[in-house]
Amino acid sequence: MNYKLEKTENENEVKLELTVEAEKFDEAIKKVYFKSAKYFNIPGFRKGKAPMNIVEKYYGKEIFYEDAFNEVAEEALQEGIKEGNLQIVSRPDIEVTQIEKGKDLIFIATMQTKPEVELGKYKGIEIKKIEYNVSDEDIEHELGHMQEHNSRLITIEDRPVEKGDIATIDFEGFVDGKAFEGGKAENHELEIGSNSFIPGFEDQVIGIKIDEEKEIKVKFPDEYFSKDLAGKDATFKVKVKEIKKKELPELDDDFAKDVSEFNTIKELKEDIKNRIQKQNDEKAKYETEEAVIKAICEEIKVNIPSGMVETETDNMIKDIEQRLAYQGLKIEQYLQMMGKTIEDTKKEYEPQAIERIKSRLAIEAIIKAEKIEATDEEIDEKIKEMAKNYGKEEDKEFLENENVRRYIKEGITSEKAVDLIVKNAKIK
Repeated sequence: MNYKLEKTENENEVKLELTVEAEKFDEAIKKVYFKSAKYFNIPGFRKGKAPMNIVEKYYGKEIFYEDAFNEVAEEALQEGIKEGNLQIVSRPDIEVTQIEKGKDLIFIATMQTKPEVELGKYKGIEIKKIEYNVSDEDIEHELGHMQEHNSRLITIEDRPVEKGDIATIDFEGFVDGKAFEGGKAENHELEIGSNSFIPGFEDQVIGIKIDEEKEIKVKFPDEYFSKDLAGKDATFKVKVKEIKKKELPELDDDFAKDVSEFNTIKELKEDIKNRIQKQNDEKAKYETEEAVIKAICEEIKVNIPSGMVETETDNMIKDIEQRLAYQGLKIEQYLQMMGKTIEDTKKEYEPQAIERIKSRLAIEAIIKAEKIEATDEEIDEKIKEMAKNYGKEEDKEFLENENVRRYIKEGITSEKAVDLIVKNAKIK
């Protein structure tokens, strides 16, 4: 395989002309023939038994070219990228200039490369101090969650529904006098005040007694996920079947003993304060790092290729797809509910994608400028920690995997670079 490399008139773009020897291309044609021979049905021959020259004569000699190209092109491309020491950031645009049996295969791959970064100021960056202190309200809020978690439900029989109650209801909804799909349920538990139902519905349940029926009038939101119902007036026939109320435990020493290892409510509050403060410190640390990196990104000069932005937005869309999958949704359903297309979403995420790319490029440039490295000992320690977390302590293949080591190495050097710029920042 031979290659010729040249830069195009576009910044961060190269043309890589690759030549695959005729002998190798012909071998690929034969390989494709043997793979696909069983599909050819030619008069005078049993299906799949026609010789290659007969198949080529019957269908045309180009019949195997595309598949043969695919057999050799990727390997040739990767070899050319390696030999040219290229850092490719886009999908290649392929142009085949010569493809014929008995001749060298010649094709050109036009690709975008990782851009050069001109670092500006990255030491002595000035940012405002970020800190979060724990308030009494924070502690009370956490205690409230603990109360809720340890509450018990008591049945109410001597009064109508009040805010905060859990009402068991039967209901059926109507629009323009007709029942609509999904608008009927029996024995549905609804916490009054949770705002989990259509706006205005829960407020009108207040005051209904057990076994009492009532008509409730509401309007569906204009942005409701069902377009058939969005903005429509609706009437619900509602019957209350049961009323329950949460009974919260007292916040005293007995409560502390029941829900924790502490003997007093004072000790429990102190522990909650320490835990929240630890979370706050982590949050402040992360936001400080983000602020310094953002400030550095404003100082750098770089022309980000469109291919990098496209790849980053594609990755962001994949992240969305994974998150939606956990909720049992497909991205097509989500986009339909939001009234957007995949192209709209990618365009919306472009500014965020560019910021992410800038951040990575800035950190990489600082690593290079400061000659930051990760030692073998540091890498080994991190790999052992990761192996323990994934239950792979005895997995030799994992422990010695070069891709894992490369990933860990990049993580360590990035952490060191971020530590360096934060330590050298002027935080006021």
